[in-house]
Amino acid sequence: MAMDRTDIRILELIQDNGNLNAAEVARRLDLPQTSVWRRIAALESSGVIRSRVTLLDPERIGLGATAFVFIRTSQHEPAWLKRFATALSTIPEIVEAHRLSGQTDYLLKVLVPNIRGYNEVYERLIEAVPLYDVSSNFSMDRIKETTSMPLRYALVERI
Repeated sequence: MAMDRTDIRILELIQDNGNLNAAEVARRLDLPQTSVWRRIAALESSGVIRSRVTLLDPERIGLGATAFVFIRTSQHEPAWLKRFATALSTIPEIVEAHRLSGQTDYLLKVLVPNIRGYNEVYERLIEAVPLYDVSSNFSMDRIKETTSMPLRYALVERI
């Protein structure tokens, strides 16, 4: 979807505060409310806006440990990948999964209450699919965390 500066301004506002409605966005940008509503609807229908969510503080809900899990596999067949993806989808503590280039095949972000909780996730994962090598690092401190996307790359003026 080609976006102009107004779309970018709208996205900047709502990605930082998903509670803003079209009327409030219109007020802040000094635009007509119907225009803002149509633009937001277009951004949603095109898939630019995937969803609107509520972000929770992991520590306040008992998830005080973040593990980054590095996985190497000797299997790269579609059937194995399907089993792996299915296993990931059944383990809610795995909140992100990435296929990587380089020596590590996959990187998982896992939120758990403690080391014991991580061990339970690890056991469920290795029971579900064969893995060649699994290593984990635990986050000691969250230095930066954001859900806001850098929007400067999205700007394409409409002609």
